[in-house]
Amino acid sequence: MPQNEKLRRALNAPMLTFYGLGVTVGAGIYVLVGATAAQAGPYAPVAFLLAAIVVGFTAFSYAELSTRYPVSAGEAAYVEAGFGVNWLTTLVGLAVAASGVISAAAVSIGAASYLHPLTGIAEDQLVIGVVAIMGLIAIWGITQSVTIAAVITIIEVSGLALVIYWGFGVAEPVGVAPAQMIPPLHGAHWVGIGTASLLAFFAFVGFEDMANVAEEVKDPARTMPRAIIWTLVLATIIYIATTSAVIISVPLDVLAASTAPLALVFEAAPAGIQQGFAVVAVVATVNGILIQMIMASRVIYGMADRGHLPGFLAAVSPRTQTPVLATVCVAVVIMTLALAFPIAALAARTSQVVLAIFAVVNVALISIKRSSELDIAYFRVPIIVPYLGLASSVVLFGVSFL
Repeated sequence: MPQNEKLRRALNAPMLTFYGLGVTVGAGIYVLVGATAAQAGPYAPVAFLLAAIVVGFTAFSYAELSTRYPVSAGEAAYVEAGFGVNWLTTLVGLAVAASGVISAAAVSIGAASYLHPLTGIAEDQLVIGVVAIMGLIAIWGITQSVTIAAVITIIEVSGLALVIYWGFGVAEPVGVAPAQMIPPLHGAHWVGIGTASLLAFFAFVGFEDMANVAEEVKDPARTMPRAIIWTLVLATIIYIATTSAVIISVPLDVLAASTAPLALVFEAAPAGIQQGFAVVAVVATVNGILIQMIMASRVIYGMADRGHLPGFLAAVSPRTQTPVLATVCVAVVIMTLALAFPIAALAARTSQVVLAIFAVVNVALISIKRSSELDIAYFRVPIIVPYLGLASSVVLFGVSFL
């Protein structure tokens, strides 16, 4: 495969937004509502709002950086431009790829857990099979991969819409009253809310992956900011509405003990609805594997293409115009991690790695903005934005050790 093949710019704003929603709205919200409620109690929706605020500052930083440097391995390019330090660029790029791989490994465990009762196949075998199939789809082509992911995203968002409808309009309100979701301004409950925000943050992990397909986006200067902002806004609305619907319709003690919390909303529903939602939950987790795999392989490709990793990893198939070798390497590592570590440990490490990346990226944007002249060709944010992104990421990272 020749080294001079490049990725094809094929993604428009709707497709990129679907990509962002697909990697953001997925396994996190389907799995972590119970754990969030266990920490924050009736204030679980507030934990998701705080996580959205932390993500929001950095999202705007990414919106500017992705228009300045619309390339694969975006974070590595940002750090290279901001610091000019080769080892730090390589470290950040590897950390970004690691966040995607670790997240995909966690999600693949969840997918296997959902599939096991339906198929009777051993979970280890399901992990290998699911990751292999997603790897083949990722190799197939970026347009095909993102189109499949977009269809799956519609399915999983429809599942959340059903949860919202059923929780608010059909299920018995045996959980928390709406007025109880508003926390007092002072009190020890904010410690629980802060801890829960770290869990909620995992549900937002993914929007930054959009920066790593920028090399395959049409007119990135216009498309990237719009898609990033729309993804964050829509994900926040969906998460808060879903969490509120669940804690209204499910008792908190039952919810906190569940690893499949959204299914509890349908305990009194007809069997067909329960089974249909179980299928949607499987689809949601599988979609997360595919999109994280696409992201991580593009990071590996982008770093190899710029000389930070061995050149053979930058090989692009002239037939599919995808980084085949990088994708295969990513799939093998995902399988290895999923078979070696529990899901909780993988999810926690993902959040910490991503928060550290956010902090470094915001510092890089501060450096770039201070050293570069005004250029109206870029989407630009005020200098206070990366400072707020840095501060909020550091604080939430610190909370993870409490």
